Amino acid sequence: MGDLEPSQLAYLGFLLITAAERLVEVRVSLNNAAWSFARGGVEHGKGHYPAMVVLHTGFLFACAAEVLLLERVFEPMLGIPLLFASALLQGLRWWCIRTLGQRWNTRVIIVPGLPPVSSGPYRYFKHPNYLVVVLEGLVIPLIHSAFFTAIAFTLLNAALLRVRLRVENEALASLPPSETSG
Repeated sequence: MGDLEPSQLAYLGFLLITAAERLVEVRVSLNNAAWSFARGGVEHGKGHYPAMVVLHTGFLFACAAEVLLLERVFEPMLGIPLLFASALLQGLRWWCIRTLGQRWNTRVIIVPGLPPVSSGPYRYFKHPNYLVVVLEGLVIPLIHSAFFTAIAFTLLNAALLRVRLRVENEALASLPPSETSG
């Protein structure tokens, strides 16, 4: 690994911006979780949460490591459209967050008595934020040809999402229909 190429520096900058945005999400999530708990919210599936944190944190590091250590080449025909796709996915993520409002957080917390969310992206998908995560797991690494990271994250995330969706769907199903939250 010699001097960094301009495309590598730009990609690392992109990853740093993405990491900063994720830290904003963590702050929003912590505030919203406190709001939910203050209203009698009950957390479900705590056991998988540490694995989720490790996987999602390691994802950004793996993107950088693959690009730097394996000297991945930036392919503009792939990278530029995927950069735009990443921006669109980020917009969809924040649409999900804004739609759920104070109910959005990174944990599975059910607040009794809240009506279901059926507006915004929840009109079209039951779990639109998870769709964003799946697509970003491919898009973000492939912006700079980090194919191994895209494949590894996709497979590991699929296993994690299988657990997460089961936990979340069971938690939502355990409430009367008028009390489920999207």
